[in-house]
Amino acid sequence: MALNIPLTLALLLVGNSALAAEPPSVATPTPPAAMTSTTRTIQGSFDVQLTPVPATPGVERAPIEHLLLRKQFHGDLQASSLGDMLAFRSPVKGSAGYVAMERIEGRLEGRSGSFVVMHIGEMSGGSQQLTVRVVPDSGTGELTRLSGTMTLDVRDGKHRYEFHYQLPER
Repeated sequence: MALNIPLTLALLLVGNSALAAEPPSVATPTPPAAMTSTTRTIQGSFDVQLTPVPATPGVERAPIEHLLLRKQFHGDLQASSLGDMLAFRSPVKGSAGYVAMERIEGRLEGRSGSFVVMHIGEMSGGSQQLTVRVVPDSGTGELTRLSGTMTLDVRDGKHRYEFHYQLPER
């Protein structure tokens, strides 16, 4: 993840004697034109494949599993994804947790590009909490400035998603 670190123009000018006599002119950025967006909700199914990542030879595996995550989304999100997942299952029945980062690439209601989602899931005493959120400013192509959250559900062995998102109008 790249950090958003503001740059200071003054640091670039230190020691430049030609500019010492007059203060530098600094252009004020123009804010982008107001863009409208509405929250949309889509639903569909997905296929998932989890592949354990082998431990490093000669290193004892921690009780945390590392899994390669691959998905194929169907419906208004026609896309494939690849990600990494770290999971832990407690010896206490019904307690577990996982985190994942997943890059999704394809078409969202006809708009092409990619974006990244982050997952955090927890099970405790049989209750579950799951958050899947679009990483800010991760959208590319026609999915630039995408934001949103996704819910995932598995019933009768079938995986389903519901995606609540915002994207500027074209």
